[in-house]
Amino acid sequence: MTANFRVGVFVDAENIRYNGGYQMRYDMLRRFAAREGGILQRLNTYMAFDAERAREDLEYKKKSKTYQQMVRDFGWKITVKTVRRYTDENGNVTTKANADLDMAVDAMLQANRLDQVLLVTGDGDFLQVVEALQNKGCRVELIGFKNVSRQLQQEVDAFYSGFLIPDLLPISYEARNEWGQPGSCVRGVCTKWFADKGYGFLRIMNQISPNLWITDPREPLSPYTSVFCHANELADEVTEDLLMSRETVLEFYVNESEQKDNGLVANNVRLAFSVNR
Repeated sequence: MTANFRVGVFVDAENIRYNGGYQMRYDMLRRFAAREGGILQRLNTYMAFDAERAREDLEYKKKSKTYQQMVRDFGWKITVKTVRRYTDENGNVTTKANADLDMAVDAMLQANRLDQVLLVTGDGDFLQVVEALQNKGCRVELIGFKNVSRQLQQEVDAFYSGFLIPDLLPISYEARNEWGQPGSCVRGVCTKWFADKGYGFLRIMNQISPNLWITDPREPLSPYTSVFCHANELADEVTEDLLMSRETVLEFYVNESEQKDNGLVANNVRLAFSVNR
């Protein structure tokens, strides 16, 4: 990677928040964006703030301001969109704080000074933005959690599930979790399953690396690790059909194997996310 490789990151914070990415860590997102040694030229995130609620709920106001300051401390520029309320003819009130246009315009205006763009969203409205950025010569990558537009995934140069990136989304009930270490809780996908034998293999991203394209854990430079899984460790909700889909994200604990040196086994395997559920 050349020293002047310029990267821009644009986060649709509200879309991510409501689609599985609540509590996403901006420090880990920054590390992921810089994994190939490029210059982080732009770090932009677009957040909503309910000014009307803040006037009545001081705790909400305090938490919002504290969170924004924490994100700024990690070096991000925040564009705050004020929540607006609309009342229809039946008296129903809806709220909206859409930052799509701001994010799209910023990405396009800054594209000439970027080599790679990382979009963090699941919104299919960015499809044309992706095409335009690619036509300007930018490589476009995408991170999303739930409800990610299928067309958007197919249009970008690379899509990464935010559930699978180490520590990007914390394990809420494991505060001191050390992702990938024996005894830790991780998320991964099933790569092989032998139903007749009652076991298979799961795969986790063990580290943030420029070699994410080396998906075979047997390769020395691969950042992925293979984990043995016995059928007895599967929760009832984890069916064979779900295991056969790479879009099924599993959450489980990893421990050292008693049968294989340096090997890992999966325990307490449960469903974290699936497009089929």
